[in-house]
Amino acid sequence: MSARTALVTGASRGIGRGIAERLAADGALVGVHYARNGEAADEVVESIRAAGGDAFPLRSELGVDGDAHALYAAFDSELTRRGMEPTLDVLVNNAAVSGSARIHQVTPELVDRIFSVNVKALLFVTQEGLKRMPAGGRVINISSAVTRMSYPESVVYSMSKGAMDTLTLSLAKELGPRGITVNTVAPGFVETDMNAKLRTTPEGAARLAGMSVFERIGKPSDIAGVVAFLASPDSLWVTGQRLDASGGTHL
Repeated sequence: MSARTALVTGASRGIGRGIAERLAADGALVGVHYARNGEAADEVVESIRAAGGDAFPLRSELGVDGDAHALYAAFDSELTRRGMEPTLDVLVNNAAVSGSARIHQVTPELVDRIFSVNVKALLFVTQEGLKRMPAGGRVINISSAVTRMSYPESVVYSMSKGAMDTLTLSLAKELGPRGITVNTVAPGFVETDMNAKLRTTPEGAARLAGMSVFERIGKPSDIAGVVAFLASPDSLWVTGQRLDASGGTHL
């Protein structure tokens, strides 16, 4: 991936951080997107540079008017500052918000909050990114195991990830003639802040670990390895796919 550029949304922590660090280790110049926690994003950039890679932070709140334009204005500006063309080779749509709610608990505010980031922002961040993406580009969407198994505890979040999976199929066919692949990676439970409350007790952690055939909770690096394959030249004949990276959850 030498001299390629990558943008990872929601990369200041968790799965996004793991992906950013792996793509940088594979030789990409990585835009580390964050919404609010600049200190955490700077830490990711510093860790990448300390390991011999290169990255830069990008602040843009998603789910608000003009979010995609603001994100790419910062991205283009940084590449221009480096004497590079504003080209995007790999886009990883990882940023997402969650919210536990069964059907009787769902509110219009919850739907708006989740869909504004997980669906609307996803769509327009991708639309803008494609204006900069050459042949051989990669769009990689981070979905969830909830799109193949029932998870009524977070019905709106599950719906939003279903929309992402559908977008993957549509774009894969649309962008095939341009030589761009589009795929989805679907993690199960991974050690991130999003599910930290479920792991506060030994019993809770054991329950999540027991869902995988490997009897452990996933790590961000587990997901990053799958993304690295999809971002590499080895995946050029793989598109429109949903790669289950849940550690065999509920097999």
